[in-house]
Amino acid sequence: MVQIKEFRIVMPMSLDEYQIAQMYMVTKMQQQSTTDTEGVDVLENKPFEDDQLGKGQYTSKVYRLQSKAPSWLTTFAPADALVLQEEAWNAYPRCKTVIKCPYFTKFSLTVETVHKADNGQSENVHCLNKQQLAARQVEIIDLASAATDYWSYIIGGSGVDFSKFKSAKTGRGPLLEGWQGKCNPVMTAYKLVTVDAPYWGFGYRLEQAMLAGERALFIESHRNCFSWIDEWFGMTMQQVRELEQQKFLSEENNEKTVSAKNRNNLDVRFAVDDENIYNVRPQLTSERQPLPLDTRIIN
Repeated sequence: MVQIKEFRIVMPMSLDEYQIAQMYMVTKMQQQSTTDTEGVDVLENKPFEDDQLGKGQYTSKVYRLQSKAPSWLTTFAPADALVLQEEAWNAYPRCKTVIKCPYFTKFSLTVETVHKADNGQSENVHCLNKQQLAARQVEIIDLASAATDYWSYIIGGSGVDFSKFKSAKTGRGPLLEGWQGKCNPVMTAYKLVTVDAPYWGFGYRLEQAMLAGERALFIESHRNCFSWIDEWFGMTMQQVRELEQQKFLSEENNEKTVSAKNRNNLDVRFAVDDENIYNVRPQLTSERQPLPLDTRIIN
């Protein structure tokens, strides 16, 4: 049975700020989570345009999450059952992501996101029909909640206490009870997750596991968006694109090094100094010296 759930994540920032925060967060989290054997491979990253979403950025990625497979799944499926293929169309403020699993060929997961400058009270931003609305579950996620479950443990977390956190650059925070109705600026990411695993015996359990995994990822990624605010606040879209590009160039250089050492069996995608990547953002080329106009990455 197809599962439909809408997650609403209220954020203490404007729509324009969130676009920068999200891009910065994705780049940094990919760096942190990628190892020799697990992590994220970016296969394509290019502009796109279509009639439904308009203009935006298309990415194709492979997620290798073998160690994060729940024990009940590994009893009948190999470890690489959690190698996932993702296609994403980012036409902010609307985005669409489709995830498939080569091992479970009938499985599909779609995340459709609408970002709005409100505090999570819009009831049908995805324009669902009556049947879809009847099937939809809604959960409003409190960014400041410290509640944890199995998947939040698997995804990991920074452990920031938002009841005490305050941004040095913006003065925002701490996030105390009822902050969503008092915050200015404020915006909400409305994420509609549709998951279908039509397999007898374990399909429903797999659907519930993927919903729980997405929920934990939404929580942690958005907590990072806010807890890293003093790193990305004041950056331009061009600077974030440049930072993203530096990551890709580093990946290419690492792959060439591996090949030169006859280590083609290892999938080394990115190497950084752990202390630097966890505590400060990398220095941008544009912050060290001006770039010629024709070499800058334009959003």
